[in-house]
Amino acid sequence: MKVSAAAVALAFALVLANFADQSHGALKEGFYKGKCNVNVEKIVSDIITPLVGQKPWITPALLRMQFHDCFVNGCDASILLDGGSSEKTAIPNRSVRGYDVIDLVKAAIEKSCPGVVSCADVIVMATRDAVAASQGGWYKVQTGRRDGLVSLANNVDLPGSSISVENSAAIFNSKGISTEDMVHLLGGHTVGVTHCSFIKNRLYNFNNTGSTDPTMQTALAVFLKLKCPQTSTVDNTIDLDQRGRSSVIVGEPTSEIVDNSFYKQIVIRKGVLGIDQALALNKLTKDTVNKVVISSNDYFLTKFHQAMVKLGAVEVLTGTKGEIRKSCRAINKS
Repeated sequence: MKVSAAAVALAFALVLANFADQSHGALKEGFYKGKCNVNVEKIVSDIITPLVGQKPWITPALLRMQFHDCFVNGCDASILLDGGSSEKTAIPNRSVRGYDVIDLVKAAIEKSCPGVVSCADVIVMATRDAVAASQGGWYKVQTGRRDGLVSLANNVDLPGSSISVENSAAIFNSKGISTEDMVHLLGGHTVGVTHCSFIKNRLYNFNNTGSTDPTMQTALAVFLKLKCPQTSTVDNTIDLDQRGRSSVIVGEPTSEIVDNSFYKQIVIRKGVLGIDQALALNKLTKDTVNKVVISSNDYFLTKFHQAMVKLGAVEVLTGTKGEIRKSCRAINKS
């Protein structure tokens, strides 16, 4: 049976059309161009950039928020939903900050372009702009996410600060993120703080030995014990990047810059969290760490940006899945 060239061309055209239908609604850069009469990304930047200048804590807060959101049911803004048993109420999320910042941005967008821009995209765009405002460089992000309809504290199962490199890598890999990208994402710890309660085991009873984690620099251990007395009930904050405020011993400035400093600290055993220090020592990750240390800061920023884009694509809702919330704190009323 002969098939005409016209029939083949028609069949090929139908395949292309079907493919186009399948890819419609997928994440892409500039998703909102032509959907609003305003520049959505500029609205976000105009709010976030000056805010970070006034409140530098916004950058680590939004970095953490995006990670906590994307690792539970994907990047669907489920962490933003209020409720007695929502993700917000889970123990790992009780110290997450920045909800009011997202509310501010969402409200501004809704005034100019109602019912179009998802809260999930607001998180990603706001985080990107916060990184840029912290000298971490601007990078293009994909948009087109939709918001989830479910938020349950029971679904929150995030890797802890003392997790092994192997187990952490397995979790990241299960989300489609490579071990190398995991190392670059944890470079976000170049800004932000942790609390004494997360490191006391390293200081006083590492692996139930009754002593300090031997991988921690001795001088750092002495300093952190002053900040985190064993019997104290005050849960003080500690800079994750020891170039920062916790390093007042040498008079260095507070770390409010997104750069490769974090890696330079962990290779001299000044990692605060167990997982951070382990990155510089474990055979799975130490080569990636050393590559960042010996390379330019621009090298790290490029790798960090690429990893953040990959994080933002984890298990997203697109097309007709989910919804575009009017308020980031509640699903739309039917």
